[in-house]
Amino acid sequence: MRLNDKVAVVTGAGSGIGQATAELLAEEGARVVVADIDSRAGEAATKTLLEKGGKAHFVHADISKDDEAYRIAEQAVKIFNRIDILFNNVATLVLKGFEAMAEEWRTSLATNVMGTALVTKYAVEPMKKVRGGAIVNLGSMSGFIAQPNFFAYSATKAAIAQMTRNMAMDLGPYNIRVNCVCPGTILTPASFKHMEKVGLTVEQFNEEEGAKTFLARVGQPREVARAVLFLASDEASYITGASLMVDGGYTAQ
Repeated sequence: MRLNDKVAVVTGAGSGIGQATAELLAEEGARVVVADIDSRAGEAATKTLLEKGGKAHFVHADISKDDEAYRIAEQAVKIFNRIDILFNNVATLVLKGFEAMAEEWRTSLATNVMGTALVTKYAVEPMKKVRGGAIVNLGSMSGFIAQPNFFAYSATKAAIAQMTRNMAMDLGPYNIRVNCVCPGTILTPASFKHMEKVGLTVEQFNEEEGAKTFLARVGQPREVARAVLFLASDEASYITGASLMVDGGYTAQ
């Protein structure tokens, strides 16, 4: 197993890409800290990992709050003694143009940008002590292209891509690698909420959004998780500061 006995922290691990990644990392031997603001979802995801024979621990946390971001790292070290991998997965998705943005703008910045920075700030301390670790940030193709009514989300994801490069530079001397995985359209709970809101079936959504990619389909959470696994593993030992697109070719057009 590629991650045997390593300790991985996954934020937003209660559903979607976060849950799929937590499951895959556990399958590869990692002990997983499941962090989520939704206690019910987080506890359910943790229970699933344990039932499958994995080792996992749930931490309820709102990463936009300094003390709760700190608690994630604190609990990881307390329960599993160290942190080897951090997947900064949490993000708030707001679909509005800049004229319509109000409090959602502050929430997006506080969660997507500051939350990622806060969790990383505390998680890197135990990594520095052993001079090694891997951090994967969840970016998005939306950080590289313009899309209508994606103002806050795109801006924060562009920030994540730049933060990744800066983190990689600052943490390189400690042998801590930092990379970014950038999904395209993925079938997550947020996608299903969007479909319900606009009145689309899964088939219609897949056909409409899939037509924008080379592969003529949307992606699955597990496909993003595999990219995270690669970047977090020793197989990517000489990769840092990179943004890996997982978008079916959408941004290559």
